[in-house]
Amino acid sequence: MLRYWTAGESHGKALLALVDGFPAGLTIDTDKIDDDLRLRQGGYGRGKRQQLETDKVDILSGIWQGQTLGSPIALQVINRDYKLERLKDLERPRPGHGDMTGAIKYLGSIRGILERASARETAVRVAAGSLAKQLLAEFGIDALGYVTEIGGRAITTPPGTIAEHRQLRGQSVVYGLDPAADEEFRQFIDRTGDEGDTLGGIIEVRVEGLPFGLGTHAQWDRKLDGRLAQAVMAVQAIKGVEIGLGFQAARLPGSQVHDPIEFDSNQADSPNLGYRRPTNNAGGLEAGMTNGQPLVIRAAKKPISTLRKPLDSINWETKEPHRAQYERSDVCAISAAAVIIEAVVAFEVAAALIDKFGGDSLTEMRARYELFHQMARQV
Repeated sequence: MLRYWTAGESHGKALLALVDGFPAGLTIDTDKIDDDLRLRQGGYGRGKRQQLETDKVDILSGIWQGQTLGSPIALQVINRDYKLERLKDLERPRPGHGDMTGAIKYLGSIRGILERASARETAVRVAAGSLAKQLLAEFGIDALGYVTEIGGRAITTPPGTIAEHRQLRGQSVVYGLDPAADEEFRQFIDRTGDEGDTLGGIIEVRVEGLPFGLGTHAQWDRKLDGRLAQAVMAVQAIKGVEIGLGFQAARLPGSQVHDPIEFDSNQADSPNLGYRRPTNNAGGLEAGMTNGQPLVIRAAKKPISTLRKPLDSINWETKEPHRAQYERSDVCAISAAAVIIEAVVAFEVAAALIDKFGGDSLTEMRARYELFHQMARQV
């Protein structure tokens, strides 16, 4: 079982991820992890915190001579903006944050909640997901996250391969697939920031090269769509998840929803075993299992809760009406969210890959992967 835990606070000394169940024998490229960490810090609309940090991963365990050992891998990202002990508690909880709810639950301080609830924690989730993507690449599986909507305004998603889409995302300051629209979104984000407000949006992640049968129909908690939904919903500020057509499927008749099945013997050696679908409304998942088509999953991110023009709140001590407190924040972090959602989706796909093909070593996984495809072609 591949899994991970994280630790650390927003302004603490460091953030940590402990990855357990990663197979032995994979050569790790830390530059690729650092590239993903850099991408997470980018995107138009981010705050000054990103100018203070230069996130890089330090692998503390589980690696020898550049290869994984099969033992737990500890990942560390240092916080340059370490100042937790000097920070005061907040006096006025911010609507939309866990400030008040967490302080009541733990019978403690608002500061004690916000430091851990902060999206800064996602830096090490991206590091863990980047590690998982290197495993997926060994099996020809590729994942990409990009922005499809900001503040209710859609960004065009053109047809193309993941490689082509990655180039487009790399040219866009908002991590969409239409760089020509960037200036419009720059101005939109600037105007929103000038008004003291914030923006959310929608992210899409596409995963290609998936074999049949990752996940299972047999138990509710092992269905891959359920595991993906939990991983994505567990990212800070995500309020909705859909796969394939998602909510739109509820508004259409079945004849316009379900994907017809075709077979092309010329593609029998590919991961989809030659089974084709003229549409992919299911988003690559049926009955909790991958069906050989690309996985398509979307996440809805709410606007940042910290506003320069604060909403009504109370004084935590007196309970008297007051404006909510303001702490340094972003105007729009949807670009970062695209990198984060890509990472958590990749990690869950890697976990499902290990569940099916074994996880002690990369050599064993490859052998089982090839054996499965030999047997599946005979079905």
